[in-house]
Amino acid sequence: MTHTTPPGIGDLLRIAAAHATPLIAETPDTALGAPTPCAEYDVRALLNHLFDVVVNFQGLAAKESVDFSSTPDRLAEEGWRDRFAAETGSLVEAWSRPGAEEGVTGFFGLPARTVGRMVLLDLTVHAWDLARATGRDFEPDAAVVAGLAEEVEQLAPTGREMKVFGDAVELPAGATSFERLLATTGRDPHAWDGLSGTAEAARSV
Repeated sequence: MTHTTPPGIGDLLRIAAAHATPLIAETPDTALGAPTPCAEYDVRALLNHLFDVVVNFQGLAAKESVDFSSTPDRLAEEGWRDRFAAETGSLVEAWSRPGAEEGVTGFFGLPARTVGRMVLLDLTVHAWDLARATGRDFEPDAAVVAGLAEEVEQLAPTGREMKVFGDAVELPAGATSFERLLATTGRDPHAWDGLSGTAEAARSV
């Protein structure tokens, strides 16, 4: 019987980035003020948050200290779309290096694999947030969803206590794996209708 080795964090991030980066690159400046499924973020704030995550989680892959106390407005600088793509490529490289998934990292001393899946989750669910906020569809790769499902279920109680996940959303029978993942984070995949949506969701994840 052949056992298949599950993909590593770097591999999953590469797949997720291939889906998310074009979506971000095609976001027009005219949409930056639009509301998103993350209640306290408009599109600009959401992109700045995701940009900050992509940059700081490179340091976490290397077991370095990082600072999330403030979020620079990287979108104020010309060429931010190209820089986001470049930083996302660096994120993939950082989590693909030998030892990145070993040990603990971050200010909570979490297992490195858990921290790696946290940035994978951000890159996935925030891509969906952005798509819905701008009237587009988004469906991540099935391997990414499978790589997140168990971890998100385990993180959910703590995420709700910390107010980074919303309350779980009840879904009808037949929901997809990705819809169930979104619902666990507090997002209703059927309630948000783009620029006029008012869905409540996770605060920062």
